[in-house]
Amino acid sequence: MNFQNEIIKWYKLNKRDLPWRSTTDAYVIWLSEIILQQTRVEQGLPYFNKFLQHFPKVEDFANASETHVLKLWQGLGYYSRGRNMLFTAKQVMELHGGIFPVKYDELIKLKGIGEYTAAAISSFANNQSKAVVDGNVFRVLSRYFGVEEPINSTLGKKEFTELAQSLIEDQQPSLYNQAIMEFGALQCKPKSPLCSICPLRLNCFAFKHNKVDILPLKLKKVKIRERWFNYFIGVKDDHVLTKQRKPGDIWEQMYDFPLIETLDNEEYLKPDFWNQIKYLFGNEVNIKLLSQKKHLLTHQIIYVQFFGLDNYIVNFNLHAEIKSVLIEDFKALPHPKVISNFIETYL
Repeated sequence: MNFQNEIIKWYKLNKRDLPWRSTTDAYVIWLSEIILQQTRVEQGLPYFNKFLQHFPKVEDFANASETHVLKLWQGLGYYSRGRNMLFTAKQVMELHGGIFPVKYDELIKLKGIGEYTAAAISSFANNQSKAVVDGNVFRVLSRYFGVEEPINSTLGKKEFTELAQSLIEDQQPSLYNQAIMEFGALQCKPKSPLCSICPLRLNCFAFKHNKVDILPLKLKKVKIRERWFNYFIGVKDDHVLTKQRKPGDIWEQMYDFPLIETLDNEEYLKPDFWNQIKYLFGNEVNIKLLSQKKHLLTHQIIYVQFFGLDNYIVNFNLHAEIKSVLIEDFKALPHPKVISNFIETYL
């Protein structure tokens, strides 16, 4: 049995009908690849359609404002991807005359495009013989060939990349890359893979050695950071208090509410916390707890508390980072998911 032939045979029978599979337009493929990074197809597809509708050509994307891009991106997470895409679109206009490159060596030089994305675009748009190695491919190769090097180790990445590249030789790159990625997504799934009906199971190392639930191996994850955000909601005369987040932290350049970050969820009861509140909103301010949420990010857990403000005064000259804007205008701005969820319920 030939591994590649079986993968392609399976793909032709089982592949999903996805819009970016019917084009060789590198720009459209790039949109799909960046949007679907660390995102399920079901979640990413509406965003792909929305971006393509707003920015049908790379020139349209390059001319967009960051605020517009982040608003469309809202809810997808990893917001640096959206900012990088805007930068990349401008690069394509400046360096390639508005024609999205299709060669690996040119793609890899663009911001936000790594080895995987460059391989995907160059193979799908230009049939270049570059193997894609994403989470789905790692999993299929590790299980079938019995590769036990951790997928996130230097040696593991090298071994998987070399194996993947050897398998794509003499194949139609676009077809084979799509096939093995789809096989990992639908058949050789992370949990509950469909081994009983898998066409590769008889020669699969993991299946034969009872290691399906073990492979692929991965080095221990980085420590999760816990943070406590206390947001203050001030509403007067159809206006709400807001601020734009600064660079260098999560959700940079997006909009939320005035915030005090504390070291734990009890610190808001302490005098120093109240001193900060009075400094921001005046000595006569009253607060009321409106909502508490636990927001999960890849390497952070954010415990969020929303407090309503009453009888507050803001010195906008002293606190220039805080703005008072119309609620309807505020809703049109890009927000982190935890903020947009709050807005839907309370504003």
